[in-house]
Amino acid sequence: MLETKDLILDKAKFSDWEGIYRNVWSQPESARYMMWNISDNEEKAKIRIQKTIDWQKEHDTYFVYEKLSGEPIGFAGVEKLGAEICGETGICFGPKYTRKGYGRQILSALIQYSKEKYGAKEFIYQTREENVPSVKLAEAFGFERIGSEIKIDERDGHSYNYLKYSLKI
Repeated sequence: MLETKDLILDKAKFSDWEGIYRNVWSQPESARYMMWNISDNEEKAKIRIQKTIDWQKEHDTYFVYEKLSGEPIGFAGVEKLGAEICGETGICFGPKYTRKGYGRQILSALIQYSKEKYGAKEFIYQTREENVPSVKLAEAFGFERIGSEIKIDERDGHSYNYLKYSLKI
């Protein structure tokens, strides 16, 4: 479990299916810059929560819970990429929870976790160029842009510029 001023990052529980479905998985705005499709009904959400729980057992990925409400409002994760390198595996919030400083809190927690658990000295952050809030988050942290790649979104076929950033930590 990781904790910030306003958030808790913890492993998903089956009882979270309804909140994460309502706040994130059913929201097209949440999936817009991600590589997943929305869940369009409750039965699919119940199947998805079990897959998420199973995935989280083997990975440093978490649901994000708002402390004030206890609601699951998003997800985030980190992975070891090399000897002293870690990177985020996605930071996503429901549309009601954006522009509250939560991205900054999560990114800070993931960087700190990477230093403590893996001895990371470098942290990689990647985002689509069109995801302006995410680009601004990287810039606010002082990340240096180290590359970009044109990719195709398999969901709708549109191309996008995928930016790669690095931060020495």
